[in-house]
Amino acid sequence: MVELLTISFTWWAVSLSGVLMPGPISAMAVSEGARRGFVAGPLITAGHAVSELLMLVALAVGMNHLLQRPAVAGVVGLLGGVVLAWMGWGIVEAARRAALSPGTAAGPGGTATAGMELVRAGILTTLGNPYWLLWWVTVGASYYVLFSRFGVVALVLLFFVGHIALDLGWTSLLAFVVGAGRGRIPAGVYRAVLGVCGVFVIAMSAYFLISGLRFLTQR
Repeated sequence: MVELLTISFTWWAVSLSGVLMPGPISAMAVSEGARRGFVAGPLITAGHAVSELLMLVALAVGMNHLLQRPAVAGVVGLLGGVVLAWMGWGIVEAARRAALSPGTAAGPGGTATAGMELVRAGILTTLGNPYWLLWWVTVGASYYVLFSRFGVVALVLLFFVGHIALDLGWTSLLAFVVGAGRGRIPAGVYRAVLGVCGVFVIAMSAYFLISGLRFLTQR
């Protein structure tokens, strides 16, 4: 029991260090929190959780050796770079046009559609990150092996749910803080926040594209 708790606390600490690092998921939480409010955080996290559940299944069936290949990381990086560039440009365009005012939500009849867009954004942003892939097939896989010694309940509750809870807390906090002020901040500041997030996501897309090419050219 003591060993399991020790492993759990170290895993959560390692996970938290990754969660708090600036990245495309955090940028999406801020930009969509400004546009749609607090709900953006949980919905983006839901998409992120779907991706990580797929990774958990991949580890369970022994695919970590395949996923460690540079060619796989390279393809993920290139595809992810393209997707992030598209998402970032959409955020920049929304900032330029002020397509959604700070005090407006998704609109009648569009809530479900907007919600699915956020879940899909969480999935694509996660799967398109080659460093997320490498982190999981190295650090994540190592902890998977440690937790697997304690059975399925430990894997599900302490390993997977514990990790996702940290993601949910952070993205929800970002979306809440930004969304809470969206009806009170000036329109210019609102557009600036969206613009900065959009540029950051585009910069991340360039980083992923370059990284993808590097992985593909490794010998």
